[in-house]
Amino acid sequence: MALKISIAQLNFLVGDTAGNAQKIVAAAKTAYLQGARLVLTPEQSICGYPAEDLLLRPAFVAACDDAVKQVARELAGLKGLHVVVGHPMGGDIRSKSVQVQRRFNAASVVSEGRVLETYAKRELPNYQVFDERRYFTPGQGTCVFQVEDVNVGLLICEDAWFEEPALLAKETGAELLAVINASPFHIGKGGERVARMAERAQAVGLPVIYAHSVGGQDEIVFDGASFAVDAAGTLVARAPAFQETIFTLQAARPAAPGPLELGGPIAHERSPEADLWDALVMGVRDYIGKNGFPGVLLGLSGGIDSALVLAIAVDALGRDKVRAVMMPSPYTADISSIDARDMAARLGVRYDEISIVPEFDAFRASLAGEFKGLPEDTTEENIQARIRGVLLMALSNKFGSIVLTTGNKSEMATGYCTLYGDMAGGFAVIKDLLKTTVFRLARWRNIHDPYGTGISPIPERIITRPPSAELRPDQVDQDSLPPYEILDAILERYMENDQGVEEIIAAGFERAVVERVARLIRINEYKRRQAPVGIRVTHRSFGKDWRYPITGKFRL
Repeated sequence: MALKISIAQLNFLVGDTAGNAQKIVAAAKTAYLQGARLVLTPEQSICGYPAEDLLLRPAFVAACDDAVKQVARELAGLKGLHVVVGHPMGGDIRSKSVQVQRRFNAASVVSEGRVLETYAKRELPNYQVFDERRYFTPGQGTCVFQVEDVNVGLLICEDAWFEEPALLAKETGAELLAVINASPFHIGKGGERVARMAERAQAVGLPVIYAHSVGGQDEIVFDGASFAVDAAGTLVARAPAFQETIFTLQAARPAAPGPLELGGPIAHERSPEADLWDALVMGVRDYIGKNGFPGVLLGLSGGIDSALVLAIAVDALGRDKVRAVMMPSPYTADISSIDARDMAARLGVRYDEISIVPEFDAFRASLAGEFKGLPEDTTEENIQARIRGVLLMALSNKFGSIVLTTGNKSEMATGYCTLYGDMAGGFAVIKDLLKTTVFRLARWRNIHDPYGTGISPIPERIITRPPSAELRPDQVDQDSLPPYEILDAILERYMENDQGVEEIIAAGFERAVVERVARLIRINEYKRRQAPVGIRVTHRSFGKDWRYPITGKFRL
């Protein structure tokens, strides 16, 4: 007889221990009615991941402990059901008369009103966005528990990326590895996970179930797509990506002696662009929804970056919660206004035009004496950007909507952005997209309609015309930066692949261009530190992945 196992692939809210507990209870009851006797919830499901410095507060860890016990009590009447709940676990120890607080990244098996087993994560990641050694102590030992006639070995996320925890579980009698996870999305991460779990399954000769979280948490997005591989490493089940689901599969003993056989539905393969789009949409939807903002507004310039952000925002929130504001200056081309109005009309969002000419003239008049005899330069360009920032923030203050900034990663890397101007806002949607990716994703969204809007949202001319900040006459981005195809290739090598200047030059790029780009990255660290939080979609975003000093001398 097959054992039914459900993965509660759910969207949790950090800190909402009571609400998360109720989500787990509801999912477990649903799964039980569908025949499941083992339910897996994601890593740290009771508190949400990452809880960051909340974990340093004993009252928070105690609330998590209470919530785990509440889950056990509320599921007490479901005979034979086992639920794995992720949570922090803390305890005081004394060392030489000094009180020390230790915490563990733990998972408990609850069944029939009791906590049967608790396992502490052994391998604690401390790279990229992970700071687990700041909060947790590595666990020891293993956890194998029985559901019906199946011995299940429990691992937590990073444990399964190393061989020892899986081998120890097998040596203790495990016939199946259940791995609970909160693994942040980046481009290509889904394939990496499947490959590593396939490798682990083959190494220990056991099938692996990978239970994952879904949803946005500040800059991080969890993409779901929980899955299972058999003992040979073959993918045998996969849940949908970027959506909550109770995903059920079966574990059965084969007729002849051998590893357990797993089976379940397999969600279709997805393109990188589809994953990227859904990650951005989910990141916006959850940041706005979980923080209780009534809506968003953004400056719509008639350019590609703000157009892409507007399209993402409408897919995430619906047109009624999105407002676009065009703020023309003396240098705004007529076609920019035309294209901005066209796009707003296509999407059906509120659209306003507020000229910045009076404010710009007033600033220039006020500063005329100070600037007498000096040519106009980036000072006047930045004044325009800052006027726009002030107007958007005024609308935000008055109506409560949060400002979405529209700068991309290429601009953030090189400092081609204005502090307190186009950087002013509350959430940076495309902060981690290189400019070439912005163009690619815009073209993809015009062809595909993932949310059934029936609209190609971005006017073709916005995609095809040369990018320009329109802060001086006849300006184009390439006046100030290398062509984006060259710039982005250098940025990817330098930032994401950790290549130094000489390595990049050896790959065929001009020395002067590479050295200039490296210098721009280095001298603009102070700007990036003041940028809004934004959605992480690469493995090296400008956030916790990127922690370089502002003041320093070493040259890479």
